[in-house]
Amino acid sequence: MSWSPCPDPVPGDAKSVDSVETLIVPRAVDLGEMEVRRALPSDKRQMVGPFIFFDQMGPAEFLTDQGIDVRPHPHINLATLTYLFEGQILHRDSLGSDIAIEPGAVNWMKAGKGIVHSERTAPERLTSGQRLFGLQTWMALPENEEESDPAFMHHGKADLPQVEAEGLTARLIAGSAFGATSPLKTASDTLYADVTLAPGAKAPIRPNAEERALYTIRGKIEIAGSTFEPGQLLVLRPGDEITVTGVSDGTGDHARFMLFGGAPMDGPRYIWWNFVSSRPERIEQAKEEWRRGRFETVPGDEEDFIPLPEDDRKVMRAEGGVHYP
Repeated sequence: MSWSPCPDPVPGDAKSVDSVETLIVPRAVDLGEMEVRRALPSDKRQMVGPFIFFDQMGPAEFLTDQGIDVRPHPHINLATLTYLFEGQILHRDSLGSDIAIEPGAVNWMKAGKGIVHSERTAPERLTSGQRLFGLQTWMALPENEEESDPAFMHHGKADLPQVEAEGLTARLIAGSAFGATSPLKTASDTLYADVTLAPGAKAPIRPNAEERALYTIRGKIEIAGSTFEPGQLLVLRPGDEITVTGVSDGTGDHARFMLFGGAPMDGPRYIWWNFVSSRPERIEQAKEEWRRGRFETVPGDEEDFIPLPEDDRKVMRAEGGVHYP
């Protein structure tokens, strides 16, 4: 999805929970048809493992003839992963991929040296209307993978292992946790799981990834006596094993959160618009390539595109500060 500028997330206070290193409360932005909450990058944290961009889309209710229409746009030196809870998005890219992204499936697009894609609501969904709710994340690529060939991988919901035990359900999107391993092949050590907890049920979060975080989706969770609401990103202290407990909200609904992270990236990254790279000159090159029409086009979608933003925004990399213009 194309990156629209979004105000910095507001860093929170992790109270007295020693195992929570940083608490980030994303800033919500109303894009008209849908609300987006951005948790990464923040003014306190650029990445968790390879995750450099973490957006919550919706939940949004689209009526008849309403939907998303993200025209073809470019990416370099990153991978995107779209994961839906509700609704559907039609993905098309310059490799010729043409697939409907459905809830519970994993759709991994590695931009590498360059890719173009669009994300739209399918015509039949425009006719019927739909709810849309999900996450869009970007992963930085290791330096030796940044200029690799672009690729697209899809694993359906049934292909992803699901663990069920004593009020806990976990689907492994990437990496290994709860005794299961996802089939997704990522460019670096990556952890990503969709976890639900019944009220009172517990999830042990072991330090099987060097950097880990939780993003709360629904309901409340408790860690060491402190309760966390939906829409919060909790960066966990490295090496600590913690226990997450589902908290009853009076409705009997299960709490839901994402567990994600992985190995630290090999250095900070520059980010501008839809470009991420370890080298600022590579971003300048990509800007010129897009301006001159040198990226591959999306088959059947050659005439429509998102223009390059104004060049008065500088490419930035901040050490511990904001990492985008």
